[in-house]
Amino acid sequence: MANTWMVRSNGGDLIEDFEKGYVGIGFGDTGDLTDSVTADAIRTRYVRGNPDEKPGAVHNAVAMLRKFRSVMQVGDNVVTYDPPSRRYLVGTIESDYIYKPGVVATLGHLRKVRWSGEVSRDVLRVPSRNSLGSTLTLFAVASDVWEELLAAAKNPEPAETQLAEEREELEATKNETRERAHELIKDKILRLADDEMEELAAAILRAMGFKTRVSPKGSDRGVDVFASPDGLGLQEPRIKVEVKHRVKTAIGAPDVRSFLGGLRPGDRGLYISTGGFTKEAKYEADRSNTPATLIDLDELARLVVAHYDTFDLEGRALIALVKVYWPAE
Repeated sequence: MANTWMVRSNGGDLIEDFEKGYVGIGFGDTGDLTDSVTADAIRTRYVRGNPDEKPGAVHNAVAMLRKFRSVMQVGDNVVTYDPPSRRYLVGTIESDYIYKPGVVATLGHLRKVRWSGEVSRDVLRVPSRNSLGSTLTLFAVASDVWEELLAAAKNPEPAETQLAEEREELEATKNETRERAHELIKDKILRLADDEMEELAAAILRAMGFKTRVSPKGSDRGVDVFASPDGLGLQEPRIKVEVKHRVKTAIGAPDVRSFLGGLRPGDRGLYISTGGFTKEAKYEADRSNTPATLIDLDELARLVVAHYDTFDLEGRALIALVKVYWPAE
């Protein structure tokens, strides 16, 4: 069974060259790879031509070049995309690897292609659009997506049921993206050092409108961060924060009980644990006469996102995030 490949045309600016019957890739100065079939041989040529490349960039380039040079076969299906016109070209690989600089701009590594049709991005299902949206120069395309492309090339009108289902699929994709982002933010939090975790807790509280003080290193008597409206503790609420950065250790009831015992009238307790809390610890907090909140890693990540717009420079230096905009209904 033929494989299907997406070959992206450098942001679409080479689409006119591709339409003449080619797909191609660049990746540095390697010269002709006709006699370089294996990954090791390609790596040798690539490193020789690009001696200053970092290992990660070398690995990526060699993987792409090997797929284009040795894995892609005559008869395989191929897709490319033109972002300005929002259309995909679909076709078939018609030649073995060719090294011919100057035919397609600066791309030297080429394959001849017979294009058989084109498809508007707008008629594809959301999952198919997403699977074709990778920024990689060259990647494999799933067989069901290829079948959908072929069907759309013959019938460019979306199916009646497709328009009704698109909103549901888009919502599911948004939720999946949100969950992936949430896990990545948790990863960034876990990489913080103990003192940085305390600074992060203080940054969240400042973003919520409090003035904060982080305890110096050493004995903190159960209070890592102190916060209040005036920063002096003269105005309530006085928030006392304990931070435990023990990823694989859940905080138990004795630790929570000890923390609660240090709170006084007018205090509010905030216990942050990246390792979470036992059931007994949660019970201790629930039955406490002094208001106290337990924050695990999931809730900490949610608080960071919820208040990131009002983070100060110190907070943003700890966790660097960017906002992603999503289409409204």
